[in-house]
This record gives sequence, structure tokens and C-alpha cells, in this order.
Amino acid sequence: MPREPKRAILPIPDVPYDGPVFEDAKDPEATFPPIEPLRPPDGAPNVLIVLLDDVGFGASSAFGGPCSTPTAERLAANGLRYNRFHTTALCSPTRQALLTGRNHHTVGMGGITEIATSAPGYNSIRPNTCAPLAETLTLNGYSTAQFGKCHEVPVWETSPMGPFHAWPTGSGFQHFYGFIGGETNQYAPAIYRDTVPIEPAKTAEEGYHFTEDMTDQAIDWVKQQKALMPDRPFFVYFAPGATHAPHHVPVEWSEKYKGAFDDGWDALREQTFERQKELGVIPADAELTARPAEIPAWDDMPDDLKPVLARQMEVYAGFLEHTDHHVGRLIDALAELELLDDTLVYYVVGDNGASAEGTPTGCFNELVVLNGAFGLETTEFMASKIDEFGTPTAYNHYAVGWAHAMDTPYQWTKQIASHWGGTRNGAVVHWPGGIRAHGEVRSQFHHVIDVAPTVLEAAGLPQPRSVNGVEQRPLEGVSMAYSFDDAAAADRHTTQYFEMFCNRGIYHEGWTAVTRHSIPWAATEMPAFADDVWELYAPDDWTQANDIAAENPEKLAELQALFLDEARTYNVLPLDDRRFERFNPDLAGRPQLVHGTSQLLFGRMGRLSENSILSLKNKSHAVTAQIDVPAGGANGVILSQGGAFGGFALYAHDGKPAYCYNLFGLRQFKVYGRQPLLSGQHQVRMEFTYDGGGLGKGGDVRLFVDGEPVGEGRVEGTVPMLFSADETTDVGSDTATPVSDDYGPHDSHFTGEVEWVQIDVDEAAADADHVISPDERFRIAMARQ
Repeated sequence: MPREPKRAILPIPDVPYDGPVFEDAKDPEATFPPIEPLRPPDGAPNVLIVLLDDVGFGASSAFGGPCSTPTAERLAANGLRYNRFHTTALCSPTRQALLTGRNHHTVGMGGITEIATSAPGYNSIRPNTCAPLAETLTLNGYSTAQFGKCHEVPVWETSPMGPFHAWPTGSGFQHFYGFIGGETNQYAPAIYRDTVPIEPAKTAEEGYHFTEDMTDQAIDWVKQQKALMPDRPFFVYFAPGATHAPHHVPVEWSEKYKGAFDDGWDALREQTFERQKELGVIPADAELTARPAEIPAWDDMPDDLKPVLARQMEVYAGFLEHTDHHVGRLIDALAELELLDDTLVYYVVGDNGASAEGTPTGCFNELVVLNGAFGLETTEFMASKIDEFGTPTAYNHYAVGWAHAMDTPYQWTKQIASHWGGTRNGAVVHWPGGIRAHGEVRSQFHHVIDVAPTVLEAAGLPQPRSVNGVEQRPLEGVSMAYSFDDAAAADRHTTQYFEMFCNRGIYHEGWTAVTRHSIPWAATEMPAFADDVWELYAPDDWTQANDIAAENPEKLAELQALFLDEARTYNVLPLDDRRFERFNPDLAGRPQLVHGTSQLLFGRMGRLSENSILSLKNKSHAVTAQIDVPAGGANGVILSQGGAFGGFALYAHDGKPAYCYNLFGLRQFKVYGRQPLLSGQHQVRMEFTYDGGGLGKGGDVRLFVDGEPVGEGRVEGTVPMLFSADETTDVGSDTATPVSDDYGPHDSHFTGEVEWVQIDVDEAAADADHVISPDERFRIAMARQ
């Protein structure tokens, strides 16, 4: 009988052969133990973790919300609803906490990767003392795969050259199909298969949507895994980019909700609150919290804006139902393969509260908001685009009031970790083969760090003491398995801190002490930490509706001290409320992939994130390319950055050099050369002279061919901070959405050859000859070694 391996040390050490040595393999006694493929313990289930994006507690119909989610309801009817399950209030932190079973600051993820600092709790680097769940399962014989969003890779490691140790396939998963970053265009995503960039098989016009695509990929992977390895359980982590902005969904899904939200967000909160009581996901005596003064009342919104606002919510509701539908396709596939009963399914309805990052009025292009250019989208503009919300021509987000309604019955929203509106998310657990109870609600307090220890207990696996020779920090969550068949079981997760953007709180044995330090949509000066006002809520106050801090100063002080103890233990300190400064790597103290004032790229390089390229924003710059023009002339992109919602491109159009600056998809400023490019070798150069005087100003553009001026023009305004979260820089083409309407997604490839492109900024862009010599190019190339 094979010996059960010792699984506390991973990889499991090989046992050397210590029997007799035979000279002849034909010797009758020359027998050896059979090779035993590594497998988990008998009875270990398949595991499917579904994690939706930016869905508040009060959104899904499974928890009383207005958005139909029949898949979540179906799983809950044959499983369990957890109505006191919590996240971290933000994307990357929740994901890293879920995947490791440790608090987000323990694993370096005190914020999103784009604002990492050098402080241990905020550096976006997962310590090798905190091996992820996927690695533990893989090293115990599971097949593992991740599909969808990955927002846990440090930004300086997101280029196609990696390094890849923080990517899914470097973090324990054997396969990955998805995107790296916080969000993606659902119609034109920047997809990776493992670590190789690929393009979608079809366009939006041909019916493409990323959620459908990733579901197809997941179903195919499960089928192949069970066809080839039927005795090996799988772990699938299924994390759609939905319902994070942009809210992209085919029109037939949003049309289902036509007119459903015309009464506004205040009425919607009351309706949802009543459904939640009827469903039993909140107590009958729970109170609906008041709308904060910072969130406008529906009645106070301009009448001419209300149809746009209602359409924003219709699109969002369709987006969530569409997402749940595709989760259902994966569930149906497991059922058809007769795997569902033996699969532990976690359906976590949101990685934080609903997103209030769309401003009080919402937006047609979220990038306008992210760049602080709030005045560009007027009511008249959004009204003119009302039928395009949710379509490929939009990059839309809804208003803060809808986010608050999607977090019913709680206060506040995503980012605000102090209150349940930011951190309490519905969760459904389904495992007929391991849970006897069906259709019940569980009210034990739990947190996303409890998922990993639950999976390990269900699989009969120990927490590893050592992984790859590194002693491991213990998991910081507790298994939820004790509650599966015992609704009355006492809580085992009794203390939990919360912190995000210095909004902080502490839960202890039912009590909560919290303080809100900032809100997502207001770029106001931050108060001193000592001036933050703390609130106190009693164990019987389900929704945090009645602040009793003034009547209980001793209890408040006790919990404030406990928060500091937890903060010291888990790397929360020092608190850091810098927002815009942390986007600057020099101020934040994180590494940068590129340095200096010049960068050299070569032909066919592509899928380069904004963190992989010198920033050309708010400064003078030049782009010079060495190209080979074929006989008959050239067309197509020489260099592009960004896409249809913001970016620039240097290209050839009708055989002539051309430049386009796309300002948030609102305007395209174009400059064309006066003469066609002749066949043969040429240098094409674009010089941009920035006006100065602040961020996002305009500038003058000049085009040169072989040092001779051939065109000039004007750009009246520029993008100050960020072109896109997912669109990239490409040499010789323009992937995803096109910067310029002079070409489309299928005809952007340069018809000649782009040998190299040099980017210069500030003083390096001031070349009197308007041409780069071979010696200069060699100097730049060697300076980057």
C-alpha cells in the first residue's frame, strides 16, 4: 500500500530508493515500487472560486437586489448564503488576501498595485513566506487554472518580459487566460494566455465580449482536464472583469431593465431593503442607514440629467445579469460532466462594495474622471450619448448614488473600509457532496481570508510549514467549514481590522469602531489623522445605523487601542493618505521599468503597458522612427499608445505621414504630411512642443521626414495622467481599439517595416537636425544596458 506523503513541506520531498541493487533488469527479483502520481487525499473536492468585481451587497437578487442573478439564486437554493462575509474594500487587496489566506497588508497589498510604496504593507510584493493557495494545491496534486482578472502584479513587472513570478502561472496556477490590471475593455481586452499576449478571436461588431470568451475558455479547460485526468481534482479561480467599469454589455441585456430605475436611487434603496428583509438576508429589525450628506438625493439631481442617470443603472443591471448568466454556463458545464456535486463552489458577489468612482453624475468615459477632467462631459454631452452607454463606443460608469443603492442597507461604498458598504459582500457556498444543509442563511462573521483555510480543510490538506525551502507564515483566516451544517455555531472569526485609504475600522466580538478619512470622488485636502471622528456600533446594530460613541467612550477607546495592535501586527502602519503622490513612483519609492529621457523600441514590439514606456504627458517630446517604405507607398501605424478613449498615433495615411492625438475620445487632433513617403528607408519624426503652464495643456506638432519639415498642426488639449488602464503601446500596429478613425482594428498594421522607434522627452527631444544619427541611436541603446 503506498505511503501517504508528508504534505507540510512543499514540494513534498522525494523518498529515495533504498533497496537492493540489481545488475540485470531481467532478474526476477529486480522489482521496484510502482510510480505513484501525486494526488490529494481521497475525497478532496474540485474547487471553483467565482469572484465578481465591484458588486455591492444590495445589487444581486440573491441578496435582495434589483439585478437578476438566477445562477447565484440557484446555487444558494441548494447551498448556503453568507450574509456577514467581508472583503477589504478594494480590488487588489481583496484578491491577494483571498488567494493567500492572509490579511492584505501582510502580503504587501495595502492598495492597488498602481499606488504601491516602499512600505512593507503597501509595496504590492507578496512575500515568499506567504505561498498562495494555488501553489499549495498544485504541489499537492491539483490541476489549477485562473481565468479573468489579475490585479496582483507589481506595475514594474507587467511588461511582456515579466518577470513572471507574480503572474498567475508564477503563483501556483498551471494555466491563465485573462488580463493583467484593474480593468479592461470588455469588447477589446488585452488578453494573455499564460504569459503570451494574444488578440481576441473576433471583434465587438462580430459579437465579442470578454466574459463570454473567458467562460468558453474555462469550460474547455475543465472538459480537457477531466478527459485526460479524471482522477485529479481541479481548482479553478474564475474572476471576471465584470462588473468593474467600463460597464459594457450587449444592448439586449440592458434593455431588460428599461424604465426600472426611473424613480431614482433613494426609492431603490427602500425597495431593496424591503426585499432583503423578506428574503431573510438581514434581520427583521435591521435599520436602513441614512444617505450621507456627501451623496446627493435623487430629487436634487437636474431633471434633464435623470434619464441619463437611469440609463446608467439599466446598463449596470444588465451587465451584472449578463455576468451571472455566464457563470451559470460554467456551472451548467460542471453539472453536465456530473462534477457539480463534488465541487466546492464559492460564489463571492463582489471584491468590495459598489464603486463610487464614477462621480456624482456618472460619466460616458471613465478616463475623463480618472484624469480629473470633470468639466469635459456636460449634461448635454451625456444626453446626446444616452443610447451608446454600454456599447463599444462608450467607457461608462454610473453615478455615486447608484453605488450607494447597490450597497443597501449599509453606509458608504467601495474604498471606504470603515463601513459595511465598502466591505460586506454576499457570498454563496455550494457543495452538495460535503454540505447537508440546503437553502439556508449563515450569519457567522467571516472574511475573504477565510476562504483558503476552508478549501484546505475540505481537501484534507494541512497548511504548509515550508514551501520551496522557505518557512511559511501561518494563514490568518479561519476555516468556515464548522458553519456548513450548524447555523447556530458560535463565531470563530472574532476580530478583524479594516483599512483602505486610511478609512479604518475594527470588528471585535460583534462591536465595531470605525472612522472615515476620505471619500473616492472628492479630491479634497486630507484631515489630520488625529482629527478623524470615530464611531461606535453595538453588536445588535446590524447595519451600523446608530453611532453610540458619545455614550461609550471607554468601549471606543478599547477598540481604538485594539485597532492599533492589529495594525502593528499586520503591517498597516504607517498610515498613508497620499493619493496623487503615490501614482508618482519617485515619490512613492517603487521601482520603475524605464528611466531617463530617451527610450528605444524595435519593430513588432507590442502590448507595452503605460508603466513600460516613458511618459510623454505634460512635457515636450519627440518620436522618431526608422522605416522601410515598400514600393507603392505605405499605410498603417508606426507607433501607437492608448486607444479610442485617449492616446496618440504616428502612422501613414494615404501614403503620407500622419499624427493623431485623441483627447478622451471627444476630439481627434490630426496633422498630415504634405507629400507621400517614397519607397525605401526614411526617418519619420514627430515633435510636440508643450505649451506648459500646468497639466493637460496643448501644444504644437511638427512632422519631419529625413530631417525636412513636411507638416505642422495644433493639439488644443492633452490627457494629463493616464491614457488607459489596459490599452497599450505598439510598434507597427494599434491593438485593441484604434486611436485614430483613419484606420480600424483590422487594418492598422504598417505595410512596410518599422525597424526602430526612439522616444525622447524634455531636453532630449530638442534635436536641431530633427534626425537621429546611427551614433546617437547606439548611445541610447547602450545607455539602457
